[in-house]
Amino acid sequence: MVTNLVPNVYDPACPTRAVLDRVGDRWTSLIVLHLASGPMRFTRLRAAIGGVAPKVLTQTLRAMERDGLLSRAVHAEVPPRVDYELTELGHSLRAPIQAITDWAEAHMAEVVASRADYDAARD
Repeated sequence: MVTNLVPNVYDPACPTRAVLDRVGDRWTSLIVLHLASGPMRFTRLRAAIGGVAPKVLTQTLRAMERDGLLSRAVHAEVPPRVDYELTELGHSLRAPIQAITDWAEAHMAEVVASRADYDAARD
């Protein structure tokens, strides 16, 4: 259902906040980056991401599918094979997520040093 709402991220009732929550989720970001190169099966995606529990990955994939960011294809094989692939909408997230990733990698040392300084001053 499409509504005629005017997006306003500062309005607590605006669905934009839910979109930001999805996009800002670390697992969503990592999934987008990994699926940008093409479809992946669950186990391969989980291994590529590292550190994500199967339950959390399943929940994130379902939420992303619900939001239209990826598609899930079940292949009639024994055992069943399921592939996940970014939709056009999901691919549109690649550039912003890559920009944030690049920023994080470029400024990681500064953030780590700042945290150490802050923690030392608090002790």
